[in-house]
Amino acid sequence: MKKADVIIVGSGIASLQLARHLTKDLNVIVITKSLLKHSNSTCAQGGIAAAIGPRDNPYLHYLDTLEAGCHLNHSQSVMQLAEEAPALVAELIKDGCQFDTDETGAVLLGKEGAHSHRRIVHGGGDQTGKRIVEGLIQHLSSNISIYENEFVFELLLDDQGRCYGVKSKDKENSVHTFTAPYVVLSTGGCGQLYSFTSNADTITGDGLALAYMAGAELADMEFIQFHPTLLYSNGKTKGLVSEAVRGEGAILINEMGERIMENVHPLKDLAPRHIVAQNIYEWLRKGLRIYLDISSITDFPVKFPTVTTLCEKHGIDLSRGRIPVAPGAHFAMGGVQTDSIGRTNVEGLYALGETACTGVHGANRLASNSLLEGLMFGKRLAQHINCTPAKHMPIHSTKKMASSIFPALPEKDLIQQSMMDQVGIVRSAQGLTEQIKWLESFQLEKFYESRLDLLTIEQITRFFMMQTAWLITDSAIEREESRGGHYRSDFPEERTYWQTKKVLKQRSLERRSFNEQIKS
Repeated sequence: MKKADVIIVGSGIASLQLARHLTKDLNVIVITKSLLKHSNSTCAQGGIAAAIGPRDNPYLHYLDTLEAGCHLNHSQSVMQLAEEAPALVAELIKDGCQFDTDETGAVLLGKEGAHSHRRIVHGGGDQTGKRIVEGLIQHLSSNISIYENEFVFELLLDDQGRCYGVKSKDKENSVHTFTAPYVVLSTGGCGQLYSFTSNADTITGDGLALAYMAGAELADMEFIQFHPTLLYSNGKTKGLVSEAVRGEGAILINEMGERIMENVHPLKDLAPRHIVAQNIYEWLRKGLRIYLDISSITDFPVKFPTVTTLCEKHGIDLSRGRIPVAPGAHFAMGGVQTDSIGRTNVEGLYALGETACTGVHGANRLASNSLLEGLMFGKRLAQHINCTPAKHMPIHSTKKMASSIFPALPEKDLIQQSMMDQVGIVRSAQGLTEQIKWLESFQLEKFYESRLDLLTIEQITRFFMMQTAWLITDSAIEREESRGGHYRSDFPEERTYWQTKKVLKQRSLERRSFNEQIKS
């Protein structure tokens, strides 16, 4: 058993920002299921949204965020996010992060979907996430221990329901125990639940399932953002084509060269992501291919080196000026419900980044607000922990008899395909009902009191995927309207009644059942 003051599960920007700002007298452990730099954050091609332009201001950033989020956002949190963004960018620059600048040395500002002004700060064109991650890692001090290739499969709770640590497995299937007064989940979202996704292969909803099993509240799980433009080749998505490409002038066209976003939305190709993704999806359903026409962008390989490498790897000839695209799962707006500093309803348990539901994204995240959210809440939680030192409390935990009986679970690719088909870009009562019956037929509740340490990492991963899939599907059934990242063909319009409602999910530690309720 290893003891620490703070345990951070995950190694994305929110995790690293937290670790970087914790005081050096704290013993900090960072646990990641893969390598330290293997995360969605490292792969992030988009930038950081910050109102630093001469004609821009945080209030306009705030309004754009609310509009993209279909006004389901927590407005106070959104205002704080917009107001703190310029200072967070300035802090990164002071720490040595190299953002793109013009010939005068001023930071270049890009434009992305649903933004009213050019306010996106990039680094290395489409390598912003990589630069920030590398910069934060350089500032990690010796009080921080990194454990790579450790898969956290259980949160430890005492008899009062307080979280005091985690259990993990290494590559050799050996179990390790870590304890701390502060346990922080920052494992990313759940993009790998879908067959088409931009997410790293490690993003399988682990933190969401762990929190639910520990009795934490989860909110807004029905809202999944599908990025409109993933590279599409040989019937599969191959990786992200940044929205910044459209921000620089690329347009979406069909096989005949017709612009597909004309007369769909006033912002055309830079409309909110859910609108663009749904439109591309409808064209693909008709059997027509969709392309990004990049012919108007000069020096494309210089401006977008990551996208260029991706296309070359998969045999796309950029000299033809067209990149085949399709939408895929990109970001989860919902997650573990937290307050303004990352606290959950489970004492000792915190959540950050895409794992958390802070309320800033509403029903659909505004482009380039995700890195910003991780930076802001990571720093906030660090400030809270620094000012509120906690001691290891005596652990009173009664060992319970645990079952070693596990129902067989479907293979990963079947889970992904079923979620894409039934709980993807376009949903209906029929498809959602079929999916929930299929998920519940595997008796997931039998895993709750079972010894997960007897399973392999791959088996536990599939259980976490199934549990998170159930949370998304059941939430999607509850919300009988369309809003943001949740589109119901049987309820295609927004309904005023639902603008004041959140779908909350919390597993009862007493009943161990799937009986949930909608709370306003």
